[in-house]
Amino acid sequence: MDGEEIQRVVRETNYVTWRRQAGWNPLVVARAEGSKFWDSAGKEYLDLSSQLIATNLGHANPAVVRAIAEQARTLPYAVPGFATEPRALLSAALLEILPKGLDRFFFSTSGTEANEAALKIARVATGRTKVLSRYRSYHGATAASISVTGEMRRRPIERVQRVPGTVFAPDCYCYRCPFGLTYPDCGVACAEYVDYQLEREGDVAAMIVEPVVGTNGVIVPVPEYLPRIREITRKHDVLLIADEVMSGWGRVGEWFAVDRWNVAPDILTTAKGITGAHIPLGLTATTAKIHDTFRDAYFPHGHTYEAHPLTLAPAVAAIGEYRRLGLLEKSRKDGEYLLARLREIGARHRSVGEVRGLGLFAAVELVKDRATRAPFNTEDDKLAGRPLVVDQVTAAMLKDGVYCVGWVSHLIVAPPLIVTREELDHGLEVLDRALVLADQHAVGA
Repeated sequence: MDGEEIQRVVRETNYVTWRRQAGWNPLVVARAEGSKFWDSAGKEYLDLSSQLIATNLGHANPAVVRAIAEQARTLPYAVPGFATEPRALLSAALLEILPKGLDRFFFSTSGTEANEAALKIARVATGRTKVLSRYRSYHGATAASISVTGEMRRRPIERVQRVPGTVFAPDCYCYRCPFGLTYPDCGVACAEYVDYQLEREGDVAAMIVEPVVGTNGVIVPVPEYLPRIREITRKHDVLLIADEVMSGWGRVGEWFAVDRWNVAPDILTTAKGITGAHIPLGLTATTAKIHDTFRDAYFPHGHTYEAHPLTLAPAVAAIGEYRRLGLLEKSRKDGEYLLARLREIGARHRSVGEVRGLGLFAAVELVKDRATRAPFNTEDDKLAGRPLVVDQVTAAMLKDGVYCVGWVSHLIVAPPLIVTREELDHGLEVLDRALVLADQHAVGA
């Protein structure tokens, strides 16, 4: 098929996620390599957001591709009740890099499924019902994971697909503090309020957090926040689930974001970068103490593709590549450069309210008024299908050969960890030019 035919067939026969189906005219992507991909007409694009903050190793990493091919030839599938070599090899590798104490593993095929498993495990293991989450969060699309998602994607479906028991806590979001306070004089009220909630709520099994919030703004907590949340959840005998689907695998300069604050959760979930998104794999890692609750009790979870060997072998190869290429250290160093450049760019544009991030994981928050911090658009605008200023910016960037994710009123800059300085500079130059479009909608000098 040529590009036009591919687009027509896909558009006319497929659902596309998280949007109205009308007006969808997808770019036809033909191939990808490194930090770039090409459309069906041969036009080259720089991937400035690692697709969906997933292709941490870049596209078509040879070692990962080779592992997929070799596993497909050797053992493409085995039922979950069997042991396989890639299952053993990946389990051994994970013991070396996960936070201490996380040494029991359930393998699935996505971050959503990893969180679904974590929520079920937490509720059954504790015998409690409720889960504490936060408003600026996304944890997945299945019944339990969407129920603990705080942002707007929960709203259209919760009346018909809602698992009861979610309680939402305030966000650690200094730019828009829910208490109207200023750090550090705030006393980290967003964490202390969790103590207040757990004192009074009762029947809480777990608290689930993205250590660095992903889609909803790359919100980096203040240094005291996560350690204090860990203290509070332990005090109340509540499990702490760290959702590292986006923030893991070198994205913030460590294997996992919790490592930045020396926090050990009871459960950690991840996906995306575990294989560099070369193949779907999700992981739910728990402590042995949680696993022991199921030694003589029925474990009520599973699916056909659990521990699928074709997904596990490339994860072993991916871990080797993160090490061989020194990508954790590179992410830290390049992340400092990225934030400095973004702040320099932001200072030139009245539409930029804040630049924030950690490692190669950054957000540019767009505002129509810097003084009031009023955003160009809201979640209600997104749900209603109204035109978004951020979409104008990302469309201009795509036309200029750079792909960047925009969400409601911010951009997510998260290139593959292998990105070169030259590629990064090019992407930022295109971003700089595109922000002029947002400036035209902003007020003030």
